[in-house]
Amino acid sequence: MSAEATNPATPGPVTPTASAAASAPAVPRADRRKSRPRLDLRRLGRAALLGPAARGKLPDAIGHVVEAHRAHHPDADLDPLRRAYVLAESSHRGQMRKSGEPYITHPLAVTLILAELGAETTTLTASLLHDTVEDTDVTLDQVGEQFGEEVRYLVDGVTKLEKVDYGAAAEPETFRKMLVATGSDVRVMSIKLADRLHNMRTLGVMRPEKQARIAKVTRDVLIPLAERLGVQALKTEMEDLVFAILHPEEYEHTRELIAANAARPDDPLAEVADEVRGVLREAGLQAEVLIRPRHFVSVHRVARKRGQLRGTDFGRLLVLVAEDADCYGVLGELHTCMTPVVSEFKDFIAVPKFNLYQSLHTAVARQDGQVVEVLIRTHQMHKVAEAGVVALGNPYAPASDAPSSEGTTDGERADPTRPGWLSRLLDWQRAAPDPDTFWSTLREDLAQDREITVFRPDGGTLGLPEGATCVDAAYAQYGEDAHACIGARVNGRLATLSTVLRDGDTVQLLMGQDPASEPSREWLEHAHTPAARIAIQRWLATHPGGGTGTDEMPGARAEPAGGAAVPHPAQGAAPADGTAPHRPAAADGAVPFRPAAAPAGAAAASRPRRADVLADRPGAAVRLAGCCTPVPPDGITGFAVRGGVVTVHRVECPAVTHMKGRGRTEIGVRWGDTTECRVTLVAESFGRPHLLADLTEAIASAGVDIVSAIVEPPSQQRVRHTYTLQLPDAARLPALMRAMRDVAGVYDVTRAQHQASAP
Repeated sequence: MSAEATNPATPGPVTPTASAAASAPAVPRADRRKSRPRLDLRRLGRAALLGPAARGKLPDAIGHVVEAHRAHHPDADLDPLRRAYVLAESSHRGQMRKSGEPYITHPLAVTLILAELGAETTTLTASLLHDTVEDTDVTLDQVGEQFGEEVRYLVDGVTKLEKVDYGAAAEPETFRKMLVATGSDVRVMSIKLADRLHNMRTLGVMRPEKQARIAKVTRDVLIPLAERLGVQALKTEMEDLVFAILHPEEYEHTRELIAANAARPDDPLAEVADEVRGVLREAGLQAEVLIRPRHFVSVHRVARKRGQLRGTDFGRLLVLVAEDADCYGVLGELHTCMTPVVSEFKDFIAVPKFNLYQSLHTAVARQDGQVVEVLIRTHQMHKVAEAGVVALGNPYAPASDAPSSEGTTDGERADPTRPGWLSRLLDWQRAAPDPDTFWSTLREDLAQDREITVFRPDGGTLGLPEGATCVDAAYAQYGEDAHACIGARVNGRLATLSTVLRDGDTVQLLMGQDPASEPSREWLEHAHTPAARIAIQRWLATHPGGGTGTDEMPGARAEPAGGAAVPHPAQGAAPADGTAPHRPAAADGAVPFRPAAAPAGAAAASRPRRADVLADRPGAAVRLAGCCTPVPPDGITGFAVRGGVVTVHRVECPAVTHMKGRGRTEIGVRWGDTTECRVTLVAESFGRPHLLADLTEAIASAGVDIVSAIVEPPSQQRVRHTYTLQLPDAARLPALMRAMRDVAGVYDVTRAQHQASAP
């Protein structure tokens, strides 16, 4: 979801320290929470210095955390929070932050951010302890003994790897470790995001170059992760903090725009909000209408897009209702009683975004031409839009009444609902050969912030980033087995592997059966996902000189059933029945071939009979047209040509229409005794090794002779084969065509329709 989609208020009631105030963005007054006063970190720090409270009594220092937690979870057991605070405070005692405050203020602030978002007790407990293993003498085993395996797993997930052990690779490998842990429990990343937000709030004490480095990592990795996990409250504030550090001049200009708008005597958003309330009141719809000011980055983007900003550009209206159906009721009333901007309507309730976001988006126009954006959602949708996965607690935990899974060992996690993007990320990171590749690929992958869903023929779905191709779909579905992919059908139509997929497409991937199949080097140009690129690059690295991804080169010899080689014939070789030679038209460079000639003495004995055709012109010679090669029981018609010969065409042959247009007279023809017949078939296939041999074997196995064939050079990994075949019985034709279609890589077999000039 883009920054324009929502404008959550600043999530945590923690105020930046005085030393960091200069670098932290000023939050608009309308953006601040009014539910509870801001917490003074200096007062909290003094409370922390007093040490742990009496056993069984909640320390005053976590009072704000408890208050925020109980607002979301009134019946929560607070004892783990008390014990976690006692351990954290005693462990961090004597440690100070660079701002001069006791270190305990940091885990307290991180925990408060998560409590405000509605995190459950286990997450808050781990948040209080998230730095103990990294910065104190507390061990993971001690955490597990006192708080259980879940808390131990979360603390381990967010604990950084030591630079002493990993050197320059410590940061990328730490993120790799966190992502793997997030794959089993998404709460790991929730804690990391809150941790980074508080560090960004207090970044003013750092050197400018370190501020910039941390801000860039936040921009490239943490903000996209917050977006994908749907935690908009954290994402938007981190965006503003990064904006202030990396683009101070543009940030200052945006701040001035917001301040100037706030000083206006009139507020068009408030006027429209009153009008909307009146419309909904008259319709009997219970709804809460709020004004949602845009955050700094959102205002900056709108200013770049629209130029001069007007009053309605500084915020949106948010309409909150009780039920899903009420959302559409509100939408109908607004579109009926106000002037809607139809192009701005989006339904993210019927089709939620990949990051859990649901809402109706619309816009209405005022009489002065100003456009007001309106977001319509339920209270539950709003909670998820703000807090994302944090609001869901632990979605991977089994139901409380469900029996424990057999065979699950301590620390092992079930993961039935992992988001598709996270599954893909975890898959490709395993194949990343080194930390640098992982780090650069991770940033590139996270920059793709839009996702599409495509459907498989079996009803399953694949989640892919926007811009993904059939190559990406193949590796997403089959992993490294996708090396054998030979093509695809998109929405029922044949498509190249380079085809860019759209949201809602149905994709059928065509897989070859040959174990020697290999990917093409060209696939790298069309691979959009890290999983596809890394898999192809790994194969190419282990197969130097490979990756042609094409069928046999034109001119290769094929071996049909029986082992006899198929040599290339001399140009103009006559058909076996002694009639005028007929060769299917071929593109430049096509390679014709025919089976080896039989011994001369056997020629007369092996000469096949043609299917009998009777014409309504006694004594006239009859010839089957080479352009459409009719066979029984095709519907046929005839035309007289030079020399009194009657040529017989299939009724749907294009030459029939052409000759009728020239005034040629049709001659009635009909099939006589049907015995042997000749037919031309066109096989469309994807290029792969041994395809020609497999096709000729299928034809020979059906008891059919190959009179001649043309194999055109591969084009975009497709190969066209044209066969003129002699069938012992026309009734075998349907079975023959089915056998050819069953050859791996062949996607269609049709009767030839050559463009022939009228005789």
